Amino acid sequence: MIEVIEDFLVRGVPDVEEALRKAAAAEVMPRFRQLAEGEVVQKSGPHDLVTVADRLAEEQLTEALTTLLPGSLVVGEEAVHADPSTYEAIGTDAPVWIVDPVDGTRQFVHGDPGFCMLIALAWRGEVLASWTYAPALDEMAVAVRGKGAWLDGERLVAGSPGEVLEVATSHPDFTTPEQKRALLGLRVEGVAPRPCGSAGLEYLAIAKGELDAVAFSWELAWDHAAGLLLVAEAGGGNLTVAGEPFRIEGGNALPFTAARDAATADRVVELLSAAV
Repeated sequence: MIEVIEDFLVRGVPDVEEALRKAAAAEVMPRFRQLAEGEVVQKSGPHDLVTVADRLAEEQLTEALTTLLPGSLVVGEEAVHADPSTYEAIGTDAPVWIVDPVDGTRQFVHGDPGFCMLIALAWRGEVLASWTYAPALDEMAVAVRGKGAWLDGERLVAGSPGEVLEVATSHPDFTTPEQKRALLGLRVEGVAPRPCGSAGLEYLAIAKGELDAVAFSWELAWDHAAGLLLVAEAGGGNLTVAGEPFRIEGGNALPFTAARDAATADRVVELLSAAV
């Protein structure tokens, strides 16, 4: 199977980009700032929204991606919401597409262009390629393991941090009391924490050298798989508070960080761990 996947990564990366652009053009952008009454639904709360654009874009991407790579499976946010057992595909021997059709749905609903569409291709728990597409910003970032990260054809290099670490953090509504205490560890001199927006775009900001790190308290693969590879291929790293790399299959000690370099990841985890 790995030979099939490697062959696909040689020839198929542009095809995934095209599938993303088509789904955005057909199902997402026509509804941007045009959502009708009844096309937005709360899932677990006021900060966890889903729209008709999420559902229809995921359906289109699911068909396109499994056609591009026969034998592959899809773990999509909306499909898992409907049937949680489909998440288990990440742990199988099949190549798995991990899809977030609209990452930053809250921003999308409010007419903010700060949302994106995320796809990662994984096999046996390892992310091999990722695509981050921000259709309202017209930005396409692609990473392939061992071959770098690119934004619209330009190589991404995360670079070195400045004197003050800028860190995007989880929304308090999605943290346990213990995780809240850990995140408070970032409120020290030399660190500037702020609430995160779209997770995918925060990872992209790290890869672009515009943000030093994220500190997140949830582990759903569709939010993180694409961005973690993008950051890694731009020269960054990730670490959980247990001092281990993040696992897309789950079971991670939380919070975790992704950062523009290994030293910054170590520093953020040190602060998170000290506060617990």
